Amino acid sequence: MLGTLFRQMKRLVVDNDLEAFPLGKSIRGYSGKRFNADIRAALNVALLAIPQGMAYASLAGLPVYYGITCSIIASISAPILSGSSYTVLGPTNATAFLVFVTMGAYDVSLMPVLVLLVGIILIMGAFFRVADLVQYVSRSVVVGYITGAAILIIANQLKHVLGVELEPKEGRTFVKVIVGLGKHVADVTWAPVFIGGLTAGLYFTLRRWIKRLAFPATLVLVTLIAVLLKDQVKGFDFKDFSGDTFSLTQVLPTMPQLSGAELLDTISILFGTALGVAFLASLETSVMSKTLASRTGEPSNLNQDMLSVGVANLFGSFLSGMPASGSLTRSALNFASGAVTRLSSVYGGLFCLLGAVLLGDVVGYVPKACLAALVICVAVTLISPRSIRICMNATGSDAAVVTITLIAALVARLDTAIFLGTAVSIALYLKKASKPHLTEYEFNQEGQLAEAEKREQRSSISIVHVEGELFFGAAELFRTQIQHVCVDPNIKAIILRLKNARHLDATSVMALEELICFMRERDRHLIISGASPEVHEVLKNSGLLDVLDDDPEDYRTEEKDRNLFLNNPFNPNLSTRDALIRAQQVIGGEEEPDIRIFFDPSKDKK
Repeated sequence: MLGTLFRQMKRLVVDNDLEAFPLGKSIRGYSGKRFNADIRAALNVALLAIPQGMAYASLAGLPVYYGITCSIIASISAPILSGSSYTVLGPTNATAFLVFVTMGAYDVSLMPVLVLLVGIILIMGAFFRVADLVQYVSRSVVVGYITGAAILIIANQLKHVLGVELEPKEGRTFVKVIVGLGKHVADVTWAPVFIGGLTAGLYFTLRRWIKRLAFPATLVLVTLIAVLLKDQVKGFDFKDFSGDTFSLTQVLPTMPQLSGAELLDTISILFGTALGVAFLASLETSVMSKTLASRTGEPSNLNQDMLSVGVANLFGSFLSGMPASGSLTRSALNFASGAVTRLSSVYGGLFCLLGAVLLGDVVGYVPKACLAALVICVAVTLISPRSIRICMNATGSDAAVVTITLIAALVARLDTAIFLGTAVSIALYLKKASKPHLTEYEFNQEGQLAEAEKREQRSSISIVHVEGELFFGAAELFRTQIQHVCVDPNIKAIILRLKNARHLDATSVMALEELICFMRERDRHLIISGASPEVHEVLKNSGLLDVLDDDPEDYRTEEKDRNLFLNNPFNPNLSTRDALIRAQQVIGGEEEPDIRIFFDPSKDKK
């Protein structure tokens, strides 16, 4: 039975263009030279992963061991299924802050349920190839979201730098944080302010010399300084330190004891947050994977990467982890340090585990203000004035999307901001794509296509050149404009040239059917020419061909009486010529009609 189940699962993976065991490619032919390169890269990444894990756990409002555990578990488990050789997973700024703003009202014991939901959503998304859709998220949405998240991160970490405590309700949105900090100005103490300022100055100084290791070096140096000052200077008491420790006993979480009904209620409460975290994790991993692929030439498989992130979160839910995502900083450091296979991430996770066990008691001496200042420094680097300027100046739609997303990130929850920004981006795109513009043209005396002169006498046959999308967003406006054309009493037949029309759907088919009925009520005729095989297939399957023909019985027996003429790739004008002959037949005219042409002037006029 297990063998059959395994074969079915393997077939499901293969059918979805996913690899069952990508890590095997790294193991085969593994040499000592590769091992040395991976070990060196893993050590560098581990030196960054431990302090970053602590900082991001602190950002999420969790004990620091959640971030350390997440760094360990995700680094070890993700390469099993990862599509990239340089990917390193763990906690990140965006996912940590989303956890903070959405989970603050709930008990920490529900964290395993949240991480489990994130893992399940990502795994299902990989099998349904959802990652392919992530590339359609506007870059303006990402810029607005990252900028808003960075500002929120800075505002929320200021409480640790200033040494004040905020009520939970005072730390969920930017406005509330600023108001809360204003109420506690009198409680500011000098020790954390000094530590925060020292951390920021040292961090940006070290970035000039050891950019990749500036984070851990700053953390170690400031912690040593703070420990020395604790015993020598009055005002440095233990409350300014994190007080957290790490031990292997903390790895196994206390799973919430929930009955069936309680579990369903908990899932319904956490599902929105889990969906937002999963979306962010997929987006971050996609950006990271494509960034590295552009530098390495390695092909990227976004759905494979989504599967690896899902599995990493699945493991993390049973081992005191917080949500894991693709880390651009740690992945870039892994590549820059000379890693050559996926095993470098596994080694990095093992180094994190060893370091956390050996330094478990030392973790408690890291000043809160130091961690907060480091998070603020990283958040500042996330804000890109150039990207914001490009979005604001490129188009009105981009400016609207980045502004709405940024404002939403500051006044509402981050998951709300990302979904709202995406929805606005799609809505503005659909609005732009669903505006066909028709301009009347005719052949002048020289036989060239030119804009028609205004005159009272109109043509009896109009050719409407349709170019672009005819999906649901454009169908209604398209039908309305064609109706406006055929209201002219001089027009007896309209030829719709659909050679360059794309993406017909049910809405556009029904709009065409309504247009046919509208014209027949006024004794006018509609003929389609230049239809592609795809358009013909939609019209045939929907039954519109029978409606299009004046006499369905005649349609089946008389080829010459068809009101639809397919495009001939060897002679594109042949279908229009046949349609003109058909139009002359149906209007009963023997003389050559006065022909007018309608087409979108923004397109190629040839």
